[in-house]
Amino acid sequence: MQRRTFIKKTAATSALISLSGVSLTSFTTTKERKITILHTNDVHSHIDPFPDNHPRNPAMGGVARRANLIEKIRKEETNVLLLDAGDIFQGTPYFNYYGGELEFKLMSMMKYDLATMGNHDFDNGIDGFYAQLPHANFEFVSANYDFKNTKLDGIVKPYKVFIKEGIKIGVFGLGVQLEGLVDKNLYKETIYNNPIEIATDITKQLKETEKCDLIICLSHLGFDYKNEADKPSDIKLAALTQDIDLIIGGHTHTFLDKPIIKTNKAGKQVVVNQVGAYGINLGRIDFYLSDDSKYISQEKNIIVQ
Repeated sequence: MQRRTFIKKTAATSALISLSGVSLTSFTTTKERKITILHTNDVHSHIDPFPDNHPRNPAMGGVARRANLIEKIRKEETNVLLLDAGDIFQGTPYFNYYGGELEFKLMSMMKYDLATMGNHDFDNGIDGFYAQLPHANFEFVSANYDFKNTKLDGIVKPYKVFIKEGIKIGVFGLGVQLEGLVDKNLYKETIYNNPIEIATDITKQLKETEKCDLIICLSHLGFDYKNEADKPSDIKLAALTQDIDLIIGGHTHTFLDKPIIKTNKAGKQVVVNQVGAYGINLGRIDFYLSDDSKYISQEKNIIVQ
């Protein structure tokens, strides 16, 4: 299957976005396949919804409501991937008491497909994270954390490839610099590698060796740092690499109403999204792929309430 490309004509892209949710069969004579990406980030152990009288997030979030939304979408769509961009742990007494067991069990019940690690996922140390992995019926990926001298060696892999209706989807993870952010005793011998350089190498591997049709990055780098020009971010990642189709972000708790479009170093479009924090929103992006084209439908991020 040949590598598909985004529509480059602005008018065509705008037309597609305005027709979000409408059948696209009239746009092409070739068979189109639809991939629905659902995602979360920085849930921080928020199991319950916020109370009705909360000043900022009244009656929002909650695992049960998120599970109902996900189940509804899965009944409507054939090819769904559910992903998380890190910081699953830390933020409520549930984590302090259960150490991450409850979070992993609930994510497994919701049938998450894959996640990456955020800095707070080290809060019980590598040994604590490792101890909870039997409760997770999904895997973790991180390409720029080298775990070779830790318990996570060979367990947290750089990427994972999914096949949905013949479409190969490569998903890799990137994590934030841990030094100065996390106690060295917690992340131990984990080595942080430059995420832009690693992403350049890993996307080439996913495209040329794995022959992926769609490449997704689960990033816990942060959306953007306007006052820190040299700090890696999702915006820089999009601009300085090529072949990434979608960056699902975390770390900065950035609430985007809907995905944004950036241009990569090859002049092609990259979708970037982040849904804030605490399980308040559920991200959704629909990709439509045919033999010679790749479209996106910009769904608004869904408020969980």
